[in-house]
Amino acid sequence: MGIWQWMFPDDTAKELKKVTPLVKKINALEEEYQKLSEEQLKRKTEEFKDRVAQGESLDDLLIEAFAVVKNACRRLVGTKYTLSGRDKEWNMVPFDVQLIGGMVLHHGKISEMKTGEGKTLVCTLAVYLNALAGRGVHVVTVNDYLAKRDAEWMGILYRYLGLSVGVVVHGLNNEERKAAYGSDITYGTNNEFGFDYLRDNMVQDISQVVQRELNYAIVDEVDSILVDEARTPLIISAPAQESTSKYIQYSRLIPQLVKDEDFVVDEKMKATTLTEKGIAKMESLLGVKNIYTDVGFTEVHHIEQALKAQALFMRDKEYVVKDGEVIIVDEFTGRLMPGRRFSDGLHQALEAKEGVEVKQESKTLATITFQNYFRLYKKLAGMTGTAATEAEEFESIYNLPVISIPTHRPVKRADMADRVYKNERGKFAAVVKEIKKKHEIGQPVLVGTISIEKSEYLSTLLTKEGIPHQVLNAKFHEKIGRAS
Repeated sequence: MGIWQWMFPDDTAKELKKVTPLVKKINALEEEYQKLSEEQLKRKTEEFKDRVAQGESLDDLLIEAFAVVKNACRRLVGTKYTLSGRDKEWNMVPFDVQLIGGMVLHHGKISEMKTGEGKTLVCTLAVYLNALAGRGVHVVTVNDYLAKRDAEWMGILYRYLGLSVGVVVHGLNNEERKAAYGSDITYGTNNEFGFDYLRDNMVQDISQVVQRELNYAIVDEVDSILVDEARTPLIISAPAQESTSKYIQYSRLIPQLVKDEDFVVDEKMKATTLTEKGIAKMESLLGVKNIYTDVGFTEVHHIEQALKAQALFMRDKEYVVKDGEVIIVDEFTGRLMPGRRFSDGLHQALEAKEGVEVKQESKTLATITFQNYFRLYKKLAGMTGTAATEAEEFESIYNLPVISIPTHRPVKRADMADRVYKNERGKFAAVVKEIKKKHEIGQPVLVGTISIEKSEYLSTLLTKEGIPHQVLNAKFHEKIGRAS
């Protein structure tokens, strides 16, 4: 394989061969910068901005800019700050592999780094360099907590070097959003960036636009956002004028249908279909001769949505009911998505099913998928611990090569082979047995499940065995954020 890779190097080998020699130059220059006064180092930012304005490329400034960031980190060591209510001390200076990761991000590629290698700091190198152009840099995270935390945490470094930092989260007004996007660096979630783009395309006056050009974005957990959620549509809608009483009526009728007799369910396609017998029963319940002509196709659609809500969407799995509202649970992260609603009357069907206030159905005014939104950026980069398996998709859809960065130290963690069980009961019994064994020797265990329902089922089994534990799921949203 060594000879094969030498003859036909992959993207990672080519990139590492290109950037590794620059690491020595960055480190050598950073040693020189240690002789500068604090004021002289801080003045470098304005000097770099002037040079970019005069025509120098960001690539020309890479070594100097990275050296400045590394030296600034060194000077900040020991600086006390408060993060999420906790007193902390800055103790980070980029390692060589982190410098490599930063260069990969600057080149518009995906930096795949193992968990614990410090991707949050890695991104500051590329962010600082690209912010010098004055066209804005967006750092995209998966939730509001991480956006606020990283903006606050890495903001210590950016502000030390004279750059402004903004954060876009749920609940900001138009002026606050405009100020955040006007900063040199803007942190936010994929949802907020996408919805702001849609709103900007609907404004009546150009002065109401909050975003600047989509210049450069670094996407954290890039596989989750650009692959798992790629086709997820962001939708801005307005209330329609239709009555909501029909949803309540259908939610009362649907439970009278029998699965596999009156309707069939396709779990894979997330679809439900009325059988001939089911159609006849609905016609009888509604008191009509022909459901398609007497009621109309629109009403049949709402009947099907009510059926879908009853048969496919489970409470505490796809959604939760909180404070009299049906709130969607993100199927990829397990987090709540307040303000988001299922379209085509499905959300209203769920509200009727759960007996909460049924809000008016909405009509779509603007929509875009994450895939189409992020392809609008002039330069895009990403970072994650798991991207190699989706490398082909990243390359073909986004033109984003995946570069696997070596670890700072040899990996001690053992990645064991998967275990397959005959049924779910056997699997969970084995999981509990393994957790108990680890608990007895004092080893902490982190267990991931695919839904609220499964996490609570596992919790019940652990409680029976007397194993102390904490459950972090969408019902405990703030705890999840802090755990992240």
